[in-house]
This record gives sequence, C-alpha cells and structure tokens, in this order.
Amino acid sequence: MLNLAAYHFVSIDRPEALAATLRERAEAAELRGTMLVAGEGINLFLAGEDAALHGFLDALREDPRFAQIIVKFSHSQSQPFARLKVKVKPEIISFRRENASPLQGRAPTVEPQVLARWLDQGHDDAGKPVVMLDTRNREEFAYGTFNGALTLPIDNFTDLPQALQAHRPTLRDTTVVSFCTGGIRCEKAALWMQSDGMHNVLQLDGGILGYFEQVGGRHYDGRCFVFDERVALDPELQPLVDDAA
Repeated sequence: MLNLAAYHFVSIDRPEALAATLRERAEAAELRGTMLVAGEGINLFLAGEDAALHGFLDALREDPRFAQIIVKFSHSQSQPFARLKVKVKPEIISFRRENASPLQGRAPTVEPQVLARWLDQGHDDAGKPVVMLDTRNREEFAYGTFNGALTLPIDNFTDLPQALQAHRPTLRDTTVVSFCTGGIRCEKAALWMQSDGMHNVLQLDGGILGYFEQVGGRHYDGRCFVFDERVALDPELQPLVDDAA
C-alpha cells in the first residue's frame, strides 16, 4: 500500500468546490485518508494502490496551482486509514496568528543534508551553535525527536508562541532550526518567529520525514509520529508495529 503526505500553500478562491472535486477523485480511486482544504492551500494524507494514488496525484498536478506540490511517499503492508475524510477549514494547520502565512513568502530553509553536516560539526557554517526547535506537541515528540532538541510542553500548535517565550533569551545567539513532521507547522512557526523579531530562525525543509528520506536517522533519537494507524515511522520510514501481523 502506497502512502502519501503532502501540503501546498497557495491561494484558493473556492475551497468548497475544490474539496468536492478532490473527494470525487479520491473516492473513484478508492483512496482513504484525510484531505484538508482552506483558502491558504491543501494538506493531504492519503493511502491506496500505487497506480491509483499516482493517478490522483497526476490529476492534481494538472492544476497549475499544484503543479509544484512536493510529496513524501512511504509504504505499508495494509491500509492505515479507516475511511476517507475531506474537510474545509479556515487554515490547513491551525495557528491563529497574524504574520504566519506562507502565501506572503516562505521563511528561509535549511536542506536536510546541510543540517546533518551542521549537526556533525556542532555549529552552522558561520560558527553559531544550532538549536533544533520541535514545533510538535508532547504526544508526538514522545515517540522521538532530534538529539538535544528544544521541546515545548504543548498540546496544541496554537500554544507554541506562549511556551516559547521563556526560551527566547537563550536562543538569541544561536541558529534556530524549527522542525515538524512534514514541514507544514515549521513553515508557519518560522514565519511567525521572524515577524516577532527572531531573525535567526530557519525551517527544516521537508520536516522530519524529508530528513529521513535524504539523511536517515543521523542525530535523531526514536521514531516520527504520523497521523494514521501506523502510529510512528522509523528513519527507514517503516511503521512502529509490523502491520503485516
């Protein structure tokens, strides 16, 4: 079974109409998972047979708005989703903060292989110490995170700004790399932090799953929580529990 995780920030004038179209295509392809649609873009977690999922993706990319959508693939022995859910939301990831919209431009990124080199050498290319900032909640990072990462005791992404406040003085002379599962939360978090005066913040391009794809498990302890019945993936993108059992 092929699994797909993807998001794309782009202005969508009629999210309800797009959601209806995506639902129809996904149902025809017998896909399951979750699709979130908002005025700011789409967020997809889907699984199905290889040909069906690639066909859905090909059709999506025919829309110029999604031609450049970046997708992360993994495999599972069985279908990890119970059903198909398609929802229209105010945001594809709820943050409820101004100055955090990637529609106005992305925050600076660091590629996984560059980050791995920085972590190998203990500093970035300018000699500054690197602090990994986990923007996920406590349930997620309990399964694993980067070695020595700054984790915040939050239950919701919207709680991040307040939880981060006490740490800001110690982060001032570092290079902060925000990260999350697939990149969507760290995009918004990095933008908000920059707008709030933290100009030493980068986002890990592609999130943890992108890092696993390109680098593997170097400097990462444990697994990455995912939002389906696989629970968490290891650096080889294999599930926590052998779902062949």
